[in-house]
Parts: sequence; C-alpha cells; structure tokens
Amino acid sequence: MAKTFSLFPVLIFLVMNSFMASSHTMTNLTTDESALLAFKAHITSDPYNILATNWSTSTTICNWTGVSCSVRHRRVTALNLSDMGLQGTIAPHLGNLSFLASLDISFNSFHGFLPQELAHLGRLKEVDLSFNEFTGQIPSWFGTFTDLQHMRLYNNSFQCFGRSSALASTSMVELIARFRFS
Repeated sequence: MAKTFSLFPVLIFLVMNSFMASSHTMTNLTTDESALLAFKAHITSDPYNILATNWSTSTTICNWTGVSCSVRHRRVTALNLSDMGLQGTIAPHLGNLSFLASLDISFNSFHGFLPQELAHLGRLKEVDLSFNEFTGQIPSWFGTFTDLQHMRLYNNSFQCFGRSSALASTSMVELIARFRFS
C-alpha cells in the first residue's frame, strides 16, 4: 500500500507563517506611525504645510516626507526634517522609533528640553539638533549610544556644567558641540 503525502499541512503552515510575519510588520509600522503622529502633534508651526499635507494615515509612513524606512524590516530608520521652518517641542513618543539610526531636525525652531524617552534610541548613529532653541542640560544618555558617530548640538541654548563621564567615555568619532551658556 503506497503512502500519500498531503501538502495541506505544509500549505497551512506557510500561510500562517506569512500572516504572522505580515501582522508583526504592521504592528511595528503602527508603532512607528503613532510615534511620528505624536511628534507631528507637538509641531506648533509648519509654515510650508509639509507635515500637514503629507503626514497622514492615508499614506504609508515610509512615503512621508523626511522619513526613510529599512527595506528588510520596514521600520523607520531615518528622520530628516532639516530646514523646514518647523516650530514646537519634541514629543517623548519619538523614543519609540526603535530602529532609528539617523535624526536630523537641524535649522528649525524646536525648543524646550530633550525628552528622557529619546534614551531608547540605542541604534542612533547620527544626530543633528543644531540651529534650534533647545534648553536644559545636554543629556548624559547620549553617552550610552555605542553606535553614535556624529552628534551636532551647536547653536542651541544648552547648559553645560562640565562634561559628563558618560559623554567622555563614548566612542563617537565626531562630537561638535558649541554651546551658548545660559
């Protein structure tokens, strides 16, 4: 008597695996989308209507102006909103962009403190916050970013009372920080 092999269990396994992977990607994109929409909600002025007209739930976030996503994971890896005339504060939700490697919001008018939640952005390689109106102390958690290679903080109003030991021990290739002391 010949044994027959059924492809049905294999087919079910492949379909379920595909669905779970797709569901996981959607959950991650939803997390990134929520973080970026919270960031947008903290923008008080968008003079060129870049975010107002482009950042909407009717378009995938990977197609939003200033947003780049990885091909492999379909997660936000770069946020470049430099020189867009934006004003506002940084939403703590930005710390949920766990795949973010590059953050450039230079040449805008962001103000206030940098939220503690940004310490969760452990994959950051490049940060450019220059030419804004940030205040407060330069966070010591920048020193915990082991992949950080470039950090630009100049032309803000950060207070600096000595260099933190975390920043002194970091492996940054370039640290450009000119401060206006308050």
